[in-house]
Amino acid sequence: MISTNFINDVSTYTSGKIAKVVINDTYEINNFKVKEAFNNTVSLQYIIESKFVETVTKIDLKDNQNKLISTNAVNIPIASDTLLLQNVSVREAK
Repeated sequence: MISTNFINDVSTYTSGKIAKVVINDTYEINNFKVKEAFNNTVSLQYIIESKFVETVTKIDLKDNQNKLISTNAVNIPIASDTLLLQNVSVREAK
């Protein structure tokens, strides 16, 4: 079993590594309303501007060297500027 303190450290490290969100391989967001680690979870909040994106089909989290941290296939219509909330859970595999 991995200690809770170590998992929290990994969450904090992960939060620090996330430099940007890339939507649909083209639209980059590097201005976060919230980016924090708490209780084994990285919480992100960012705005998707409707003038640039009509539908979100893919969300990538990348570091400052453009290396992929995570990717998610989604289907989110964007009718107006949208605040997106995304959580990344850090936990021990079972």
